[in-house]
Amino acid sequence: MPIDILMPALSPTMTEGKLAKWHKKEGDEVKAGDIIAEIETDKATMEFEAVDEGKIGKILVAEGAEGVAVNTPIAVLLEEGESASDAKAAPKKAEAPKAEAPKAEEKKAEAPKPAAAPAMKSGASSDGRVFASPLARRMAQQAGIDLKAVQGSGPHGRIVKADVEKAPQGAKAGAAAAPAAAAGKAAAPVASGPGARQLADLLKMPYKLEPLSGMRRTIARRLTESKQTVPHFYLTIDTEIDELLSLRKRLNDKTDAKISVNDFVIRAVALALKKVPTANASYDDSGMMYYEHADISVAVATPNGLITPIIKAAEGKGLTQIASEMKDLAARARDGKLKPEEYQGGTFSISNLGMFGIKQFEAVINPPQGCILAIGAGEQRPIVKNGQIVPATIMTCTLSVDHRAVDGAVGAQFLQAFKGFIDDPLTMLL
Repeated sequence: MPIDILMPALSPTMTEGKLAKWHKKEGDEVKAGDIIAEIETDKATMEFEAVDEGKIGKILVAEGAEGVAVNTPIAVLLEEGESASDAKAAPKKAEAPKAEAPKAEEKKAEAPKPAAAPAMKSGASSDGRVFASPLARRMAQQAGIDLKAVQGSGPHGRIVKADVEKAPQGAKAGAAAAPAAAAGKAAAPVASGPGARQLADLLKMPYKLEPLSGMRRTIARRLTESKQTVPHFYLTIDTEIDELLSLRKRLNDKTDAKISVNDFVIRAVALALKKVPTANASYDDSGMMYYEHADISVAVATPNGLITPIIKAAEGKGLTQIASEMKDLAARARDGKLKPEEYQGGTFSISNLGMFGIKQFEAVINPPQGCILAIGAGEQRPIVKNGQIVPATIMTCTLSVDHRAVDGAVGAQFLQAFKGFIDDPLTMLL
């Protein structure tokens, strides 16, 4: 019997993905463990291995297709003795009817003419719920479209990407705003006035429109949620890094690891969290979470946006090991080859813009983490020592803190410990 090859869930949070590339074509033989495709998630491109043996009978999802829901059939695998004609009869597991489906079919059967069932065509059930794919929901929210006014062409009237793209102007959220307000239903806040694209079109401003990648959509959603739901506060401290730079030069003269200032920062953060464990925390409605290890997420810029690979249990690793791991993680992050466990689940984040000459900035917290440390550039500044004005290389660091998880005094204690390790870097080697 033909076997459906389903879109895999390659990370715990993945709900849909992009079929970036097929490594097999129709008619190719497949063995268990063969790489058959590359799947692009919201953060990385990952290889998809076959589980069963057989022959690719039919490819159902074309290369480059975006917004493919997890568990959707993407191809049909034929077993020995089966032909391409059998592929057409393969069961579609992902399209199994949901609990609401019988009601939908029942309503369609009872309707004397198509116009009598507008609720189901628009993707809304009799109790007001709207059935739409996650991608369609995000597109509608960004475009200000009311999904209740959109006709769904998916299974059982479900709204899909194509439906939102073809939505008429009358489907704009503003048309349904009054009834929604009258019904007393809470709505997500939306920006007033035209969006960037509508305004540019209206004013005939030249621009190049680049479609959003899965990573960029995720970054936009998570950072918006962070600033709207996490009560940020900020603490800033100046550190003196002349001794650190001197020690770094001496170490790099004796090793091939080529330790960076950022590697020292990672080590100092990990040791400071060990010294002040209450700063290594997350807030949860069920209680406060205090982590046993300092799993440090480090922001890395890629062509598609920021990603944060993790140095796990950094408190137990030396500078050369941190430098080696960070170099490997950063290279694979830029190539989109990180595994989900390598960028998900950190306990504390670092964002360093010092190499761009940025003196100071305030980073946005990466939920569910409680803190992120923003590192500025080291620069020569005059300071007072023993009553004398002398030059020193100063690096300004700003800690963004989730006030639900970490109090001001705890954040200050952490920065004090961090500054102690940076100012006197030999203590990191003890």
